[in-house]
Amino acid sequence: MSKRLFGTDGVRGVANREPMTVEIALKLGRAIAHPSFVTHGKRPRILVGKDTRISSYMLETALSAGICSMGADVLLVGPMPTPGIAFLTVNMRCDAGVVISASHNPFQDNGIKFFSREGFKLSDKVEAEIEKLVFSSNLAEIRPTADRIGRAFRIDDALGRYVVFVKNTFPRDMTLDGINMVLDCANGAAYKAAPLVFEELGAEVKSLGVRPDGLNINMDCGSLFPQLICEEVRLTGADLGVALDGDADRVIFADEQGNMVDGDQIMGLIAWDMMNRGELRKNTLVATVMSNIGLDLAIRDMGGTLVRTPVGDRYVVEAMRRDGYNFGGEQSGHLIFLDQNTSGDGILAALQVMRVMRYTGKPLSELSARVKKFPQILKNVEVTSRKKLDDVEELQKVMDQARKRLGNSGRLLVRYSGTQLLCRVMAEGENQDEVNRVVEMVADAIARNQ
Repeated sequence: MSKRLFGTDGVRGVANREPMTVEIALKLGRAIAHPSFVTHGKRPRILVGKDTRISSYMLETALSAGICSMGADVLLVGPMPTPGIAFLTVNMRCDAGVVISASHNPFQDNGIKFFSREGFKLSDKVEAEIEKLVFSSNLAEIRPTADRIGRAFRIDDALGRYVVFVKNTFPRDMTLDGINMVLDCANGAAYKAAPLVFEELGAEVKSLGVRPDGLNINMDCGSLFPQLICEEVRLTGADLGVALDGDADRVIFADEQGNMVDGDQIMGLIAWDMMNRGELRKNTLVATVMSNIGLDLAIRDMGGTLVRTPVGDRYVVEAMRRDGYNFGGEQSGHLIFLDQNTSGDGILAALQVMRVMRYTGKPLSELSARVKKFPQILKNVEVTSRKKLDDVEELQKVMDQARKRLGNSGRLLVRYSGTQLLCRVMAEGENQDEVNRVVEMVADAIARNQ
């Protein structure tokens, strides 16, 4: 069956509208607690965390009810970064983990994504099986009663467990003493955890986006609005800025000059460091088709290899696990250190960057300069539906013209967002003006064919 619920990162949409309703959340809870997905022979335990959206309370209640109705217990940890759920699912020996979050989306949206007992996001195949259960009558046949109904428990030490785990990824013989940083938590899930981690390691932290009210997550702050940390770094003279998104699985930086440093530049920096220490497996970095050509050239100059995947950190992780790689990520700031955690982790990634800064004694501007980025433009075009791009004749003609104009030194990528009704047009090449013209040509063609 074709997918009706899951996108590139779980189920996502406007809260209280299909598919993000309490009815669907309850069925998803029942589906993830189905015997085919949990350990046999004992009462299953499923960890549930969320971000700070007002709708997360509503969905948490429905999801928990669904899980308990299948005879599984729910461990509630409250607001928690997505990578914290990945870690705690394994750490607490749970059968599955669930995150209620729409990540970088605005507050009116929400989402639900799942982790396996090994702490990894579910494969397309497993998501399809869950979706089939949601829309079938099979769940109605399982109705435990009496003492076989599940219970819900609040886990008070979950935040502390995650903070200790992340701190332990930083060298024990090193501190952040003397480092001044600006930290933007996007009024999201890391508003408590992130300041604790950096402060306890010795950094002087100016925290922004740490007053969530249910409505202000990602609002003019966080990794989607890095101008805030860039400006604050320039004003305060900080050594760097760190901006997380709503669920803290991605991070964008500002160097000491107040210039933005994106995921591609950080991947080049970290890959160089890991290769120097002999820790980058097969001397290979895994990135997506969205990463800049400049990253390809930088990795090649280091003597390494860049492997590309479809967009989505889940596909980066799948390639890493399948082929034995240990570092990868996305331009948007998902950075996966597979030797440390099973998911992109913005706090952990920031610590690794600061470790390299401390070890080399070099500022972030110098370290990130290894990746010389080609001019690249990304434009989002609102769409009413996801028509098959190959079937839009005019668009195909315009895309062919665009590729000819970019030549062999450029790239054009057109794809739908997996989480919003947007078509993303990305082009890069040697000439900024030509790249701009190409993006506008293609974007106009998409808009005309809605």
